[in-house]
Formats: sequence, structure tokens, C-alpha cells
Amino acid sequence: MRSRTVSALAVAVLLGTGAAAFADSDDVPGSDWMPKDQVMQKLEAAGYSNVTGLHADDGHWEGKGVKAGKITEFHVDPHTGALTKEEVDND
Repeated sequence: MRSRTVSALAVAVLLGTGAAAFADSDDVPGSDWMPKDQVMQKLEAAGYSNVTGLHADDGHWEGKGVKAGKITEFHVDPHTGALTKEEVDND
């Protein structure tokens, strides 16, 4: 009976690990990432207003906001809060 329990547990762990491998972990902030509210403070200090769509994507925070009167897309380093990309949105 004990070997069945251990086998069932091993299968459950393996299935759980496989499912995690298929999940898009790039869209989930890391446990060591700067929280969104701190990122928002950094963005405001950098001159951004009306920030929308702030989310985790491909290892960084990403979103859009208004800077110098133009809608701008940005990437933010999740550990330092430094802007790593700023591009005027021409869409």
C-alpha cells in the first residue's frame, strides 16, 4: 500500500513539473522583482503620466505612458527600476 502512495505522489509531482514547464513564466513577476507600485513611482519620477498596461513580459516590466506629451512604450528593469527601453508609440 505504501509503494502505491509513493508511486502516486511521484506521478503527481512529475505531472505538476511538466505543466509548469508549459506555463508562460515570462508573464509572471519574479519573487525578487520590484513591486508595481515602486515601478510606478520610478516612472512618475522619470516624467511619465497616465501609465497603462504595466505588466511582466519577457523578464521585464512593460507598459505605456505619456512622456513629454507623447504616448511612449517602455521597459523597466525589474530589479533596479531603471528604464531599459523607451519608444514613442506611432500606432
